[in-house]
Amino acid sequence: MFEALQYDFMRYALVAAVFTGLAAPAIGTFLVQRRLALLGDGLGHVALTGVALGLLVNVAPILTAVVVAALGAVLIELLRMYGRTSADVALAMLFYGGIAGGVLLTNLADESANSLNAYLFGAITTVSSSDLVLVGILGVVVIALSLGLSPQLFAVCQDEEHAKVSGVPTRAYSILIAVLAAVTITVAMKTVGLLLVSALMVVPVAASQQLTRSFRTTHLAAMAIGLFAAVGGLFTSYQADTAPGPTIVMIALAVFALASLAGAVIARTRPQRHRVDSH
Repeated sequence: MFEALQYDFMRYALVAAVFTGLAAPAIGTFLVQRRLALLGDGLGHVALTGVALGLLVNVAPILTAVVVAALGAVLIELLRMYGRTSADVALAMLFYGGIAGGVLLTNLADESANSLNAYLFGAITTVSSSDLVLVGILGVVVIALSLGLSPQLFAVCQDEEHAKVSGVPTRAYSILIAVLAAVTITVAMKTVGLLLVSALMVVPVAASQQLTRSFRTTHLAAMAIGLFAAVGGLFTSYQADTAPGPTIVMIALAVFALASLAGAVIARTRPQRHRVDSH
């Protein structure tokens, strides 16, 4: 591990992995709570259009991806609130429109489809110092807001109607959750790729839920699992010479499998302990 950190690109990659591993589950916890686990996939496809737009106008793709994905997030929330389109249909439109727009703009920019691979599947070892600044700023914003506004965001996710009656501005917080998800996707697109980013937002949360009971504990444990998967996947990919993005996701899935087994054991032994204590 220390040998790998002798290289600048690995140090940049490590910092990007830390921000990604923390930010993705931080906002993913709220998406899972709202049963919007696939929102990350939809916004990831919209971000692809943003990347292609950046290539077309010669602007940093991360910036254009943030703007386009955020606009897509706001649009889907407005459709959910005011439109007659169901959430799953709106997500489907994001899927198809994002892919079509990305490929079309890439062709207009005279770029080959291969130029999108780094964003589709991740290329964490190609993170530059300028990329790292943007990833760091956006990552800090997502983590700070998701932790600082955790009670309000949880209230909206748990029971939106009750939160509205209690005076919580549910519409504003719903849009904020969607926008933070869009920002997180752009933070993670160089790490795990737009096609896999949703996994890092959902799988650590699902693993955490196997072992925890309270929302706060689940939230923090998911961030810890995400951090472990991102950093562990980075160094594993370096040692095994595999693609970092898929390696990170596979480690997250392995943690989920272990957490599921541990959770099943705990659930089985808990009633037995209760019966022993009652005697």
